[in-house]
Amino acid sequence: MFKTIDEAASYIRNEGVASVDFRFTDLMGTWQHITIPAAHVDENILEVGLGFDGSSIRGWCEIHSSDMTFVPDVTSAFVDPFFRRKTVVFCCDIVDPITTEKYTRDPRFIAEKAVKFLRQTGIGDQAYFGPEPEFFIFDDVRFDSSEQQSFYFLDSQEGSWNTGADEMPNLQYKPGIKGGYFPVPPVDSLHDLRCQMVEQMQAIGINVEAHHHEVATAGQCEIDVRFDGLLRQADIVQMYKYVVRNVAIQNNKTVTFMPKPLFGDNGSGMHCHQSIWKNGQPLFGGNGYAGLSQEALWYLGGIIKHANALAAFTNCTTNSYKRLVPGFEAPNKLAYSSRNRSAAIRIPIATSPKAKRIEVRFPDPLANPYLAFSAMLMAGLDGIENKISPGEPLDKNIYDLDPVELSTIPSMPGSLSEALDALEADHDFLLKGDVFTPDVIETWIEYKRENEIKPLSLRPHPYEFKMYYAY
Repeated sequence: MFKTIDEAASYIRNEGVASVDFRFTDLMGTWQHITIPAAHVDENILEVGLGFDGSSIRGWCEIHSSDMTFVPDVTSAFVDPFFRRKTVVFCCDIVDPITTEKYTRDPRFIAEKAVKFLRQTGIGDQAYFGPEPEFFIFDDVRFDSSEQQSFYFLDSQEGSWNTGADEMPNLQYKPGIKGGYFPVPPVDSLHDLRCQMVEQMQAIGINVEAHHHEVATAGQCEIDVRFDGLLRQADIVQMYKYVVRNVAIQNNKTVTFMPKPLFGDNGSGMHCHQSIWKNGQPLFGGNGYAGLSQEALWYLGGIIKHANALAAFTNCTTNSYKRLVPGFEAPNKLAYSSRNRSAAIRIPIATSPKAKRIEVRFPDPLANPYLAFSAMLMAGLDGIENKISPGEPLDKNIYDLDPVELSTIPSMPGSLSEALDALEADHDFLLKGDVFTPDVIETWIEYKRENEIKPLSLRPHPYEFKMYYAY
């Protein structure tokens, strides 16, 4: 929207802007914001930013060193489509007010450093990412957990479990289990809602390529956006989630990006298409397997070698590992293949070298996009630098393999705990170029263990009562 601070300041003064919203992403991936009346926002604020309490942000500084500064990136600006008064939004970088250096635990800074490291290697100058976040749209969600009870309840007018519900009248047209990909309306009851989401995305500068109902019953959807540079694409994922959730709320519905909200049906992934370019030319097209270059195959090798550690960022919740199981199109086996959607890495068909890319299929949409994209790029670059072979491709349906052959294929971790252990043992590739710093790795592991794994492990699970109450 803007190229310079002067352009941004002039627009805010002269175009009826009421407020300016400054947004940044915390370590775990949540978008945070503060709103300033437009009359108080001038060139100085746009250049040096404003202070805030960093100790209140998850995974950041302690209270004794809590002063932080957010500095807007004026090139990231858009007009918020949901606020009643005209509001310009900026994605911000986090800066230490004493040293004026960017904060090492700011996910956006990590992504910026990953791209800088790519250029320092001489391998390429741009990393393109094209994520495909999937999500569920529900009509009702209730959950609670306390000392003596725990439950969750989800409902959707589309849910296959509602074929017998008294809806006065029940008009059916409900996608069955694994039956949502992708019939026309009225079975796809969410077409118009997705169109509204797409319109709002386009209004704020997101280039949408397609949208459709996904495989699962009960409102699983996907909206595909065009590939972009790593940092910009991570910003777009945050904008994407913001739009989807707010359009849903406007229509009295709710959205979740949880990888596995439903038992017995497909979960939500975030397949990540990625490629490297140099001097305006693609590096992944060549004469190797599936039309890949040697560099692309080595990049694949790095992803496969470090996949268990990557999972700590790409599949960063306890719920993630309820999706990474056989039988639900979730690729838990670390193989690569042309067109094969049961492999962890797929090589999409591309008639042009410019479209040649790889698709990493194990990430899910609860990942912090800045960290997940950066980690995958660093793993791929490690593969290229060390010429890591990805092994032989597997052009078979992995779910149909006999147990002996299946046991020879490496797997993704079976839990978040395993992924964190893998990251603890294998993270030197992330430290190159000071992209991820040791304190980021340590903080991430400690936070996840103490705030997600431990609380879940201490609580009885509702299904345990079914299994053990009268054991």
